[in-house]
Amino acid sequence: MVFQDALVVREQTQSQPAHAVVPYTGEDLVRPAAGPANPYKDASSNLKRKNILTGFAQETYLSEHTFRSKHRAIERRGGPEREYQSGWEVKEEAAKMRASRHPKGSALVAEGDMAYVGPWAQYKRDDYEEVVGGKDDLASDEEYEVVEVTDDEAEVIESGVTNQAPAEALARRKEVEALGDETTTFHGESEYDYQGRTYMHIPQDLGINLKKEVGSIANFIPKKLIHSWKGHTKPVTSVRLFPNSGHLMLSGSADNTIKIWDVYHQRSLLRTFSGHNKAISDLCFNTSGTQFLSSSYDRMIKLWDTETGTCVNKFTTGKTPHVIRFNPDPEHSNEFLAGMSDKKIVQFDTRTKEVVQEYDHHLAAINTIVFVDQNRRFMTTSDDKSLRAWDYNIPVPIKYIANEDMYPMTRAAAHPSGKYVAYQSSNNQVVVYGANDKFRLNHKKNFQGHHNAGTAIDVACSHDGQFLASGDSAGYVVFWDWKTCKMYHKIQASDQAVTCVQWHPQETSKVVTAGIAGDIRLWD
Repeated sequence: MVFQDALVVREQTQSQPAHAVVPYTGEDLVRPAAGPANPYKDASSNLKRKNILTGFAQETYLSEHTFRSKHRAIERRGGPEREYQSGWEVKEEAAKMRASRHPKGSALVAEGDMAYVGPWAQYKRDDYEEVVGGKDDLASDEEYEVVEVTDDEAEVIESGVTNQAPAEALARRKEVEALGDETTTFHGESEYDYQGRTYMHIPQDLGINLKKEVGSIANFIPKKLIHSWKGHTKPVTSVRLFPNSGHLMLSGSADNTIKIWDVYHQRSLLRTFSGHNKAISDLCFNTSGTQFLSSSYDRMIKLWDTETGTCVNKFTTGKTPHVIRFNPDPEHSNEFLAGMSDKKIVQFDTRTKEVVQEYDHHLAAINTIVFVDQNRRFMTTSDDKSLRAWDYNIPVPIKYIANEDMYPMTRAAAHPSGKYVAYQSSNNQVVVYGANDKFRLNHKKNFQGHHNAGTAIDVACSHDGQFLASGDSAGYVVFWDWKTCKMYHKIQASDQAVTCVQWHPQETSKVVTAGIAGDIRLWD
């Protein structure tokens, strides 16, 4: 059946003429639309009726923003009247505008009449008011006379006259200047003992050898509170134990003062250093402990003599220093690094007060500086959520780490082995990065169980490398095992955030803590 239909179609196709003509007649062109008519549609509704004199207008909504943008576009073209200008009229007007412009000058001339101004050439204007000389004009050798005026008129002050500041402003200025003067107060009975030794002398009557090599003894986790130092009136921001021996303790506070305490004997306050007029941000001993640096939110860095309390030098860049670190290398012991609030790490020389080098690749304020690789390199972190490693004295980072899952790292502590650096991450974790050539994140080392978000909290490694300690925003001190990353112990050290934690370099289980409460506590 299908085959027969195909034959019929083929015969019909062959029977049609070669040139078929489509009948486009007048009747065909006006033929009504095919199909049934719509009984509900009015034939006259196809034509829009006039609702205004010129035709049909339909009301619509136009936002204020759209109207203003369209209106400004028309104004830029010269207004509605220019919409109907011909092309040659527009070109002629543009040529007149260009002719009224000053010459662009020559690119070979830097200054003078034909100096190059390029597209910034101004237009010639003739609408300035012409000033005609009068009887009040002065000759070249004459000067204006100062005329006394009444209180109702504006007061005229002669050139060269020095006005005195108000008495209140002078008093405030003297007060600020007094705050900036460095002073020290010794609180003991005598600065020297019966042999003429100061508190810098390492005591040898304790039954403990404080001169042995740091890290030569095994550390243990403390269990109880044995002493509290109270002397600061505001939160303690930084605590540092004396290098190697740990028989002295330095503390800086938000009350603008720095205090040095005796860790043994009577555990008394020895000396107060005053000179900053804002809170202390960081402290750092040099390798021998004879001097220390203090940085403050008054944008000053000061070098102090630990024994006498005198201020040896002052340093500033005009920005707030957040972290300061002496170079532990004996060759560069007179240099230190300061991490500033303006994204820079500045290297100072304590002898000349000059800036030796600047490292400025970070994108936000600097938080930590840690020397690694036998002090030939250092690692820095910033609020820009990145970590950078540098060669000392070379202002180009050798390693840049920034991932989308990283958080700002606010505090750091180098592991005694020299292979790792532990960082206090702002997501309630302590993360570990390698301190060797690769500087990679160690995914196996991750310490959790404390709260640190929103607070800069110290992290510290025990000197034998066995334990890691950290403060907590709820007032705890948390201890982990370095190898297994398991939390060993948690001590309620305060009712407020604990921000400072330091292991004693010569004792087996002594830890110093301090924080927002303002007191410093010794645990054993």
